[in-house]
Amino acid sequence: MNERFENADISLMTEIATLYYVEGETQEVIANRLGISRVKAGRLLKRAHAEGIVDVRVRQHPAVSAEIEQELIRRFGIKRALVALDHADPDVQRSGVASLVADHLTRRLLDGTIVAVGMGRNVGEVADNVFGQGERQCSFVCAIGGSLRAGEYMNPDHICRRLAMKFGGDSETLYAPALVQNSALRDAMYENPTVRQTLDRARRADIALIGVGDLSEDSNMVRMGWFSPQEIAEARLSGTVGDMMGYDFIDIHGKPSATPMQGRVIGLTIVDLARIPDVIAIASENTKAAGILGALRTGVVDTLATSVTNAHTILRLDEATAAS
Repeated sequence: MNERFENADISLMTEIATLYYVEGETQEVIANRLGISRVKAGRLLKRAHAEGIVDVRVRQHPAVSAEIEQELIRRFGIKRALVALDHADPDVQRSGVASLVADHLTRRLLDGTIVAVGMGRNVGEVADNVFGQGERQCSFVCAIGGSLRAGEYMNPDHICRRLAMKFGGDSETLYAPALVQNSALRDAMYENPTVRQTLDRARRADIALIGVGDLSEDSNMVRMGWFSPQEIAEARLSGTVGDMMGYDFIDIHGKPSATPMQGRVIGLTIVDLARIPDVIAIASENTKAAGILGALRTGVVDTLATSVTNAHTILRLDEATAAS
């Protein structure tokens, strides 16, 4: 197909999509108006999806999860809870949770807002679920170093760039590896002027986007080769249930866990997060309930974004472990 006919098709797909989704016309009415068959109208509408002309998203009504959200707020003293409906497909589940966070950001971001951005699939998914935003002069700053093994999608640098592209503003890279061999090397890296400047800016953030990790053999840390399955198993035996930004490892009560894996990541710590007004912890996977509970009990999470199943499990775990 030559360029002239291809552009004509794109124009027609855009017109059909506008009539169908914006003006609410039926495919039959659209076909009659444009002088084409109903079959062709339907085919071009499907192609508009495939070509990225149309982005369709079903918004969850606030009433669906209102009761459990209020219980999470009451129980843990957080400012808000964003609870997405469950889905059997983990990718769809992740997208549903991220969509709620993207909407939250759309409402919160103003000119001059600084967002500290973490690493991982859940954080990365947020950038892909931003729709209908306006331009803002805000900044997205890496709050943890990068890792070649994480790949572009999960690295904070690339997430910052995607968020800046969607919302406007700028992104800032932390020029440091995420993981180093020991805490002494980490402390030395903190003295580097370039690293210190970016982390200091991240510490002044108005909002932080962080993931909550679990200690499964399929966790990001194992898949990236940061820690071995044996190290993960030993950490679990010592009471570690998950990790937060900076890979601060925590137990079920939100206390730092005693594990050799601690203190090797260059990024914001729990102490740093405590000073940020809105720390958004994102975790969609149903294996992460214990880690989320530990994160909530640190007292630094302001907004929790998770699934219905996780929310119910967290509340039950909280009751079961409150006196332990």
